[in-house]
Amino acid sequence: MMKKNMGTVDKAVRVLIAVVFIGLYFANVITGTVGIALLMFAGVFILTSFISFCPLYYPFGFFSNKRMEDRT
Repeated sequence: MMKKNMGTVDKAVRVLIAVVFIGLYFANVITGTVGIALLMFAGVFILTSFISFCPLYYPFGFFSNKRMEDRT
């Protein structure tokens, strides 16, 4: 089972970055392969924000939510 390892600020920053990436893509500021790659990152950022779990944090034992800090 996935334990939440992302805090509120972490999730908000990820959503903000995703919105910027999406905005840049649809404003044709970034295009091509780089644009597609950033759209994919935006999708991952939004998904991980909604589920409050980042798979890259897990192997390193990193977490940004206060509740997990209290348990360790």
